[in-house]
Amino acid sequence: MTDDLIAALRAADAVQYGEFELSHGGTSEYYVDKYLFETDPHCLRLIAEAFAERLDGTRLAGVALGAVPLVAATSVETDTPYVIVRKKAKEYGTGNQIEGRFEDGEEVVVLEDIATTGQSAVDAVEALRDAGAVVNRVLVVVDREEGGRENLAEHDVEMEALVTASELLEDR
Repeated sequence: MTDDLIAALRAADAVQYGEFELSHGGTSEYYVDKYLFETDPHCLRLIAEAFAERLDGTRLAGVALGAVPLVAATSVETDTPYVIVRKKAKEYGTGNQIEGRFEDGEEVVVLEDIATTGQSAVDAVEALRDAGAVVNRVLVVVDREEGGRENLAEHDVEMEALVTASELLEDR
């Protein structure tokens, strides 16, 4: 499955080379464009299937905006409900930071697109925990191997990646 996913990400031109500024302020010689792979039906199907193999019926959570297509596709693949975690509570309507339902004390697995420092996943985990969820795992499509796994571990969260940057950039 990993080789098929890597081939699909490359075929979707989701891996680009050059000089790129990253969301955390650093720079990189490569960029993984989540919008190119998340809007490609073949990639999205492979990702949902790969996530499904690692899940056991636990409620899902997706980090807005990037992980929403991933969690929706995985929800359909696994027939498992999900919630969406906003970066901050919206300032209108219900004012929710978490959209959807879960029970107090329910286990939730967070799905994320790309982990660099892992901070957006940490923020989602903390918001879910503050709302009463039990969160011990984050599944990501691509681990850039730049400290995300370690950052999440400091918050007692295990991170599992479908693909690492090393695998994705190998033989480029």
